[in-house]
Amino acid sequence: MIVYKKTPHLRLTRAQVPEAPYWAATTIAPYSPRRAAPIAIDYIDLRASCAERFEVSVCENVRDDLERTTTRHPLHAPVLIDAAEFAEVIFGRGEEALQFASERHVAAMQLVSTRGAIPKLEAEDAVIAIATWPLEFDRVEALFADAKERGVKWGVVVPIIFPVTTDLTALSQLSDLAKNYGASFFAGVPIELDATARNALARTLTGDGSEETYEMLFHADLGPIRLSTERHIAALASEIGAADFVVPPRWDRRTNWNAAVLLTLTATRILSMNHDEELAWRLTRSAKVVALLEKPIERVAQAASLSIIDSLDEISVDLLTEWLETGRSSFVGHIEKQWRLRRDSGV
Repeated sequence: MIVYKKTPHLRLTRAQVPEAPYWAATTIAPYSPRRAAPIAIDYIDLRASCAERFEVSVCENVRDDLERTTTRHPLHAPVLIDAAEFAEVIFGRGEEALQFASERHVAAMQLVSTRGAIPKLEAEDAVIAIATWPLEFDRVEALFADAKERGVKWGVVVPIIFPVTTDLTALSQLSDLAKNYGASFFAGVPIELDATARNALARTLTGDGSEETYEMLFHADLGPIRLSTERHIAALASEIGAADFVVPPRWDRRTNWNAAVLLTLTATRILSMNHDEELAWRLTRSAKVVALLEKPIERVAQAASLSIIDSLDEISVDLLTEWLETGRSSFVGHIEKQWRLRRDSGV
């Protein structure tokens, strides 16, 4: 049972440096986190839970609250608007936030999900991220088709939840749909399951292998299968010609924020693969330096060299210099190839 309750305030958080998976400088959440049944995903904290009754807070006046909270501190791009689940169909508060950002020429990404709705507003530079939970293929395909028909820039977020979205057949079907309808990215996002979510998933298990799956749900470390599934999804993305991470708005621009995203993404993957930990932390430190730098790195590179920036290590300098000149980095490309690994590659 879901009960909706109006509240005068929304949640607005700011980040000094980009963080996976959405890379947002500002996050706007006009609804409370848990708002679906039987399993509710908090798409910001990346956790899933289950309850017989959820009370969902809905911001009563998005525009008024945003005007008040941004009087002293304006919105910084890129903005993430968490408008997943059916609440958006009823209230449309996410679209109101998108309109507010659009009027101020602040690029935003709106997160919607299987039982949600794509905004009708055509916002400049907006990106729609469609989360495929619950995994209802008819509804997912309808959303993909709607996004293609409207001509919006969009991509797919696959919440990685064992055993539903770790199934290789289901992932292959999703990637085919993403390819057919022109998704710009196809990315996996690992979701932690609390005990209530595990219980809810266990109640759905039937057929061959259900006992083994039940044992894994409650007695195994699901971290390795989440990681291997994330890498498998990245491999599928490459095969269909889509980006393998959530691509923020205006990704084509050579901004300090995008440079920091590139460094952080690369560092995160190096750490996840248990490669050079020291290098990963150097890249992470460089990402923070670049994100907080007042002068645009593109201008610094044109006037002199990125090596004049204190605390930037040599690999970061080379990586960013090549990226500024060509839009690509051979080092990042090398890490991407290692990261993309199908779970069935040895079969």
